[in-house]
Amino acid sequence: MVQLKINGQPTNLDVAPDTPLLWAVREQLGLTGTKFGCGIAMCGACTVHVNGEPVRSCSTAVADVEGENVTTIEGIKNADGTLHAVQQAWVDHQVPQCGYCQSGQIMSAVALLRDTPNPTDADIDTAMSGNICRCGMYDRIRAAIKTAAQTSQVVGG
Repeated sequence: MVQLKINGQPTNLDVAPDTPLLWAVREQLGLTGTKFGCGIAMCGACTVHVNGEPVRSCSTAVADVEGENVTTIEGIKNADGTLHAVQQAWVDHQVPQCGYCQSGQIMSAVALLRDTPNPTDADIDTAMSGNICRCGMYDRIRAAIKTAAQTSQVVGG
């Protein structure tokens, strides 16, 4: 039994300690917003936050984050149920094409804006460099991040 806090809720997972966090979140908890992309922590589709820091859940064993706070894409909405500023900016800029990488992109962008509230293009490029978008929506991603940075709704995730 592995104990985590997932999206603010204490959670016990009956999984092997070496189970990737990605599969525990998706298969055990039904939180399917976090996606499997490459399985080797290179594409960023599986990005979640552990204690507020972005991590690749496909290569993180649940035992390595036992007792920690894990936030998935499902857990970043505002307390009133409205979209997080980054999520709203993604909608406003029509960022997703296929949408597959977008939850990981959003999780990385939320962490960037928490640490760098007014990022430059270079800050965005550096922070987002580990997230691959096969549809090539990088200009829209950058624009959405800048829009989200201008709102007062940006909070840590």
